[in-house]
Amino acid sequence: MQTEDAERREWLAIEFERHRMHLRAVGYRMLGSMTEAEDAVQDAWIRLQRRDPGDTNDLRGWLTVTVGRICLDMLRSRSSRHETYAGAWLPEPLVTWPGADGRAQSDPETDAVMADSVGIALLVVLEALTPPERLAFVLHDVFGVGFDAIAAVVDRSPAAARQLASRARRRVRAEAPEPDADLAVQRQVVDAFVAAARAGDFEALLRVLDPDVVVTTDGGGRGPFARPPLRGAEAVAHRAGRMGARFASYARPAIVNGQAGIVVDGAPRQPRIIASFSLRDGRIAAIQFNADPDKTQRIVG
Repeated sequence: MQTEDAERREWLAIEFERHRMHLRAVGYRMLGSMTEAEDAVQDAWIRLQRRDPGDTNDLRGWLTVTVGRICLDMLRSRSSRHETYAGAWLPEPLVTWPGADGRAQSDPETDAVMADSVGIALLVVLEALTPPERLAFVLHDVFGVGFDAIAAVVDRSPAAARQLASRARRRVRAEAPEPDADLAVQRQVVDAFVAAARAGDFEALLRVLDPDVVVTTDGGGRGPFARPPLRGAEAVAHRAGRMGARFASYARPAIVNGQAGIVVDGAPRQPRIIASFSLRDGRIAAIQFNADPDKTQRIVG
């Protein structure tokens, strides 16, 4: 009996490691933070050790739902903390440096999390959902979990769980449209924005900005970067033209969550800034500047 128990524990440990990257992907989409996602995955491992799910034929599914449940509790706790958060809260970006072909250098861990392409703009919309809506959308629409299992987590009927996912899906489609997919085109536009900001060229900035562009900045809830969103091409161009010279010369091309972005590093008396861009019809529709030191340290390569 002891031998069987030891073999079972060893099998569970092997299977858990096999699914770890998948579980981190679940956690990142649920939380928008790799650090918190790793905490959720570790908590799932502790729960697995304490409570063997028994003769389940789908350990991956059990672990997916378990991580979702843990993340749901974390989101509810976070919601109360964000009530006093100054400025915008942005997700933790996943950053890699572009290779010679302009594409992201391969990294197994980042590749696994980004397999279905999760841009910062999508994560921002997910952050605006209620925790149960986010859970229903992520688990069902992204990872194919059935509504019966989701209903048990949110303590509602399967029909109500389906409605949660439906509401979330409508909001995602309305507020996070598919960005321009061509990375080379994205890079050209972002580079043009940086060059125009460096030169303080207002007209050149207007040419690359969507009229309804929105700029969101996360300063970690404190400091000069903790400011409300800025909307409209003229307002964004004025600020970029006024402040760009201070930062643009320190900007390096980067791949941020699978899309063209920049990392601003080494500017005097300024934190590292990671900027992600969302393009629509060849123009910049959204920019997210993340200057929260707790979220800008993870860069691959």
